[in-house]
Formats: sequence, structure tokens, C-alpha cells
Amino acid sequence: MENKGSDEVEKLKTKFLSVWHNVKYSWALKPKTSFSRNSPVLLLGKCYHFKAEDEESLTEASVEDLVMGDVDAFRRDFASRVWLTYREEFSPLPGSTLTSDCGWGCMLRAGQMMVAQGLMLHFLGRDWTWSEALTLQPLDTETWTTTAAKRLVASLEASLQGAPGPSVRNSSPQAQALSLGSAEEADAHLKEMYHRTLVSWFGDSPSTPLGLHRLVRLGLTMGKQAGDWYGPAVVAHILKKAVEEAMDPGLACITAYVSQDCTVYSADVVDCHRAPRAERTSDETPDAPTLPQNNHPVHASTLPESRAVIILVPVRLGGEKTNPEYFDFAKSILSLEYCIGIIGGKPKQACYFVGFQDDSLIYMDPHYCQSFVDVSTSDFPLQSYHCPSPKKMPFSKMDPSCTVGFYSRSVQDYERISQELSKLLQPSAKEKYPAFTFVQGHGRDYNLSAGLTPEKREWPFIRDPRRTVTTVGDFVLL
Repeated sequence: MENKGSDEVEKLKTKFLSVWHNVKYSWALKPKTSFSRNSPVLLLGKCYHFKAEDEESLTEASVEDLVMGDVDAFRRDFASRVWLTYREEFSPLPGSTLTSDCGWGCMLRAGQMMVAQGLMLHFLGRDWTWSEALTLQPLDTETWTTTAAKRLVASLEASLQGAPGPSVRNSSPQAQALSLGSAEEADAHLKEMYHRTLVSWFGDSPSTPLGLHRLVRLGLTMGKQAGDWYGPAVVAHILKKAVEEAMDPGLACITAYVSQDCTVYSADVVDCHRAPRAERTSDETPDAPTLPQNNHPVHASTLPESRAVIILVPVRLGGEKTNPEYFDFAKSILSLEYCIGIIGGKPKQACYFVGFQDDSLIYMDPHYCQSFVDVSTSDFPLQSYHCPSPKKMPFSKMDPSCTVGFYSRSVQDYERISQELSKLLQPSAKEKYPAFTFVQGHGRDYNLSAGLTPEKREWPFIRDPRRTVTTVGDFVLL
């Protein structure tokens, strides 16, 4: 009986902590995000203008309420990105008894979102948007505080009565059903299936290839445990291993690469594109659908010959604080359609940067604790995996340690990307060094990874003074 009582106390503590974190990270307190009418908004390579041609007098309006210019197109695009947040009530994480990542897993969630964007580019293309994107409810103060309060009260009552708490599986059929509003298009329903499959890869279950349980298990090999703080460089290496070792057939045609010492070694990336993945056994996830690339089906015979590559580049954009001279660099990166975003944020509070307006970054925030969703069911609800409300952060508040992501479909694609980025990375008169560089050859030629510890992985920007190489080319609208 004493053990049972202790378990109930721990469960109650978890409930209180979940609600506290939701308040702590300001989901229920922050006002709506402000956007300027007069400046363009860039979102992962797409440009949007909020000012209508006949607009002259109005200066402020809510993104959720106003429809003019490209506001709806921006809202649809932003809400179609995969949003991965804290979750609770899932099975214990490897090496621990934790059943929630609330308060510590934000960088892992940000990393998941960046990889999800890479997979969306690969399977659905940059122009794809979710048919239900504009039907999501705004994340306003009343919605979130009311939801949090109701969940806490329900959990307390259930604990006192000895009954199980509410579950996401009790959601209404309307919330769980796929929208078929675009069924008149020949492939619309099929793309929704691809979308659902992609989201399911990030489910909070030990069996999902890119889920939190898998990432935590891989983190154990790097000296990280559930509950620890994960930096953006360590997360990049964890994500690389997760994608490389994923056993789902749908992920056989894509892999990941992490730069070394702020340097992308072109020969290594080309090898990633060309080298075959390890053979998958026929009994693993046999029902997973074959996914398309650029709206064309993937043929199994082509998978071993060529793979897409998610390129992750850990960088340091300053010393203790971010150097303001790097903001133009961040703007340029986020203006590219093959950029899959930046993971970083404030110190000890990670987020996923997807765009900018003027001198502010637009980001997706993982700091909201939601209930576990069983993604193994065919009709699991997708609404909690999409966020209708963007947030903004002044560039000056961004932590200098971050990881930048890119998607490269083929060797030819990579050659174009490396040439474009090499020109973009040319240091200005004010900048002594570029954020990162491209170099011909393999990383192993320089023996940079020998003895790499988890601590050193957090500092990938420390350059080896012995190495000398030649580079390829030294929402409220205001």
C-alpha cells in the first residue's frame, strides 16, 4: 500500500509540473505575435507580403482574424509544418523511469521538427500544405489556460477516485478523422496518408524510428541520459544516427550527414548520396506505404543507388552572445527553400527557427506539454502535431550555439547547394570568419573525429589550428 501511495504522489507531481511548465514557458501568458504589414515575411524559402494593395490606414490586426495580402497563405504554410512538443504519459524512456520530457526535451523536439521538414521536402515537396491547416484553433490565452486547468482538475479527480485520467484516444471522431475536402484531386487523399505516415515516425513509442525513445537510447551512447540537457550539436549527431539506422522501409532512401569542425566535407556528402543503406528485413513494418519524391512514386530498385541527404551543420554565431553581424547570414539561410531551419533558441530553452521578418526570427516552440498520442492506430488525431500560431524572437536574444539544416536530393543537387552556399558564406569586411565552410575531400583525411567526447561535440566550432585547407570558395500586423 505504501508503494502504491508513493506512485500516486509521483503521478500528481508530474501533473502539477506539466501545468507549471506550460505557464513557465508563457504559452498561457504571451499576447499574440506581432507582424509588420510593411515588411515581407520569409518562411523556409517562401516569401509572403501581408499588405493589401488598397490598404493605407490600418496599422494593426490579428493574424488569426485578418485576411489580406498573403496572410492566409502564410498561415496555411506555417500550420502545415510538423510541430513536435513536450509530451506526457508515454512509456518510460530508456534507462529511466521518466514518462514525460517536460522541462528538458526541447532541443530533441526542435531537432525532430527540423528532420521532419527535411522529410516533408523529400516526400511531399515544399509547395505541399495540409488541407486542415486553416481549421486549427488559435493558441490564445483562454484556449490554453482553460485546457490546462481542465486537464489538471480531471487528473486530480481521477487520482482521488482511483480511476484512470482522460486519454487522447477519447477524442471526438471529428478530431481523429482525416479531411477529405480535397478528394477531388486524384492524389490528395494519398498525400494525406503520406503525411500521416511521416508524423507517425516521430511518435512517442519505443518502436518508432525517429521518436523520443529512439533518440534518448542513442543519446545514452554519447553519455546523455533522459532528463539531461541536450545541446544542438549533440542532437545533430543523435539525429544522424537515428536516420541512418532507421529500419522503416520508407526511410531507406534518405540519410543524414553532420559537419565536422564547422566544415562540410564534400566527398563525405557525395558518399552519403551514393552509398547503399543496410538491407532491411522483410518482416519490419511491412504495411508502411512507399512514399513519393517530388510527387513521383519511389521505385524500390532505385533506393540503394541514390539517397537524399539531410545535412546538419552545428555552428557558433558569436562568443557569449550572438554576434549581430551574423543576422544577415541567418536571413540568407532561411531564405533558401532547401534550408530546413535552425535549431537553437535561448540558453537552456530550445526552439526551431523557420523564418524571419525584419530583425526578428520566427520560430516554432516545443514548450507545451501535450498528452501522449498512440500513432500506431490508423486514425490517430493529427491536430496536436500542427501549430497555427507562430512566435517571434529578436535575433539579439538567440543563443549563439545552434545547428543549421539543409536538404539535398542528389549529388547534382548538392553541387548546386555547395556552390550557392559558398558564395553566401563569403565573410564580409566586418566578419573575420564564415559561419562554416565547404571543403573538397573526406573528413577522415584530417582525423578530426578521433577521441570526440560528448563535451567536445558541444563545441564543434573550435577549429584545429594544425589544419590548413583550401575551401571551395574562400500574429498581430503592425
